[in-house]
Amino acid sequence: MSLLELQQVNAYYDQIRALHDLTLDVQEREIVTLIGSNGAGKSTTLKAICGQVKTTGKVLFADREITPLATHQVAQLGISHVPEGRRIFPKLTVKENLEMGAFSVRDKKVVQERIERVFDYFPRIKERLHQQGGTMSGGEQQMLAIGRALMSGPKLLLLDEPSMGLAPVIVEQIFEIIQELNKEGMTILLVEQNAYQALQIAHRGYVIQTGKITLGDTATNLLGNEQVKEAYLA
Repeated sequence: MSLLELQQVNAYYDQIRALHDLTLDVQEREIVTLIGSNGAGKSTTLKAICGQVKTTGKVLFADREITPLATHQVAQLGISHVPEGRRIFPKLTVKENLEMGAFSVRDKKVVQERIERVFDYFPRIKERLHQQGGTMSGGEQQMLAIGRALMSGPKLLLLDEPSMGLAPVIVEQIFEIIQELNKEGMTILLVEQNAYQALQIAHRGYVIQTGKITLGDTATNLLGNEQVKEAYLA
């Protein structure tokens, strides 16, 4: 069953059209990756899902059209977005950042349970509980950004370039956590410039070029596709 569907979606920055009749779907419990070069429209696709850019066409989530909704309404339905560059609150502590991720959760017991679950995934940030987010390393900030997104209890996690600027050992840890989340039932749409790494853990993938989907297939087939190899895996 499709949890997320984009049907003939166009996205605009003022008069500039950034997505062109983009169509894709994400099934429940899948990791789907969107790969492409810088400026291809990967981040814009996630913004279109979240209501952060002007769009036409249809975005469906759990068979409900969410295209007209504001960003906070999309989040309340169960979609969490970890944006490119992490964008944690640098002057807030780790604990305060996590609590911000649960702003719509009224039950304090649930909030605390989710914090503990985040610490299970990311023990390193538990050690930084009262440290300001902006003073942590890039890898720790990425862990915090993902942890904050999990605090709302999402059904769909949108990840935008989680490996950007991180050391290989940290990237490996982040991708292991993404796989673990998926094994526990989380549906994930992953935007990632490291196409090889993304396709290694994804079930399916799409290639986007200049705002258009040019190819969609299983991750295994994309890894073996000569055009994909030449353009993104070399």
